[in-house]
Amino acid sequence: MAQALNPAATAARVRGYLEGLQARITGALEEVEGEGGARFRSDAWRREAGSPLQGDGITRILEGGRVFERAGCGFSHVSGPQLPPSATQHRPELAGAPFEAMGVSLVFHPRNPYVPTVHMNVRMIAAGDACWFGGGMDLTPYYGFEEDAVHFHRACRDALAPFGEGQYPRFKTWCDEYFFLKHRGEQRGVGGIFFDDFSELGFEQSLAMTQSVGDAFLGAYLPIVQRRMDMPWGERERDFQLYRRGRYVEFNLVWDRGTHFGLQSGGRTESILLSMPPLAAWSYQRESEPGSPEAELTARFLQRRDWV
Repeated sequence: MAQALNPAATAARVRGYLEGLQARITGALEEVEGEGGARFRSDAWRREAGSPLQGDGITRILEGGRVFERAGCGFSHVSGPQLPPSATQHRPELAGAPFEAMGVSLVFHPRNPYVPTVHMNVRMIAAGDACWFGGGMDLTPYYGFEEDAVHFHRACRDALAPFGEGQYPRFKTWCDEYFFLKHRGEQRGVGGIFFDDFSELGFEQSLAMTQSVGDAFLGAYLPIVQRRMDMPWGERERDFQLYRRGRYVEFNLVWDRGTHFGLQSGGRTESILLSMPPLAAWSYQRESEPGSPEAELTARFLQRRDWV
């Protein structure tokens, strides 16, 4: 069993890392927006004693940017009287136990349809005498580029390499299986890595691995943004982007454990739903023209495959 999140100095150490990670990532996005571009609005919040969930956090949100139509990056540090069902399905012995959780979660929705949406999350949960980690990152393109998927997966692989050769293929498979729209039989994107309920390396190494994933994010994603953000696009590409964003919304509301955890535990709804795009669309039984770039997305990129 993993070491508990105790004493308080350990929690302060993890919190310090997470707050710094949030600041680094949002600062980097503002640099991409450039001079005169959109800036993150910082919304600090606190839940006082007596609320279903106590604690605090900072939600940082950028909207209407030159490069990013909507980008949310949230930090939270909360505690509650009992773990919600979404957190105990693999740990039934902790059902009803008080808990403490902290993490950084982000979703960035770019304006240009050739730039993929991205998600990243790193977190730690403690309950009883155990604590465990979770997180990962995944890429959701609207128009597929082989070199982008390869670059992203190489960054994920390299982040995990110091912690065992088997971690990347294991967490890559976990990501493919998790970010899957079961009701449509369809992958959400080209995947990445995902892990949850993780403590097997002991506290220090499990934390180090989680930090390595967080630290790798900007190098995994920003080179792709810089390659694609100035590509010309028009109404056709925008229409397809909004249609595919609808799939993103479906996954987050129907299947995502993080969304369920936040809502079931009485979390702050506005912060939990920062992953939602500003605009999305649905079409009834839409089919792309055979051989088109839109059809290629489903045929080549929304398939489970080895990218590295």
